[in-house]
Amino acid sequence: MPIIGRAWKYGDNINTDVIFPGKYTYTVTEREEIARHALEDLDPNFAANVRPGDVIVGGRNFGCGSSREQAATCLVYNGVGAVIAVSFSRIFYRNALNNGLLAIVCPAAAEAIQPGEQVTIDTERHTIRCAAGEFTFPPLSASVMGIVRAGGLVEYVKQKLATT
Repeated sequence: MPIIGRAWKYGDNINTDVIFPGKYTYTVTEREEIARHALEDLDPNFAANVRPGDVIVGGRNFGCGSSREQAATCLVYNGVGAVIAVSFSRIFYRNALNNGLLAIVCPAAAEAIQPGEQVTIDTERHTIRCAAGEFTFPPLSASVMGIVRAGGLVEYVKQKLATT
């Protein structure tokens, strides 16, 4: 099933402190409260206005900074359908996938997509469609897509164990 949502576009070097403020790391633990603080220092309107399926578009090095898992989970808890970026920090990329958040490296799409426009991601065809056209991205492995579809690595492993 395709992911369809509005684009929330940000620039280069969006770090984990901006995605989920470090001051809440050890004090905020409930899903709803974690979701409320998503991107609050960068875009105070994000958490109140994001809709399920919306897509975050970033520049280079999206998710740089500390290994804060909440940087991925706050987006998941807000229903973000995917993050498309020119590039990701290694740790954020893995945290995103491990928590069921689709992270797609597609520089051409990340540069072409405009804030607020509708974006459609077809993971079967490995395409991203926006007003500027259609862009392809490298396919993710079956196991990575299984993790994302399961809602994260823990659920994926549970499902695998249940079928063996």
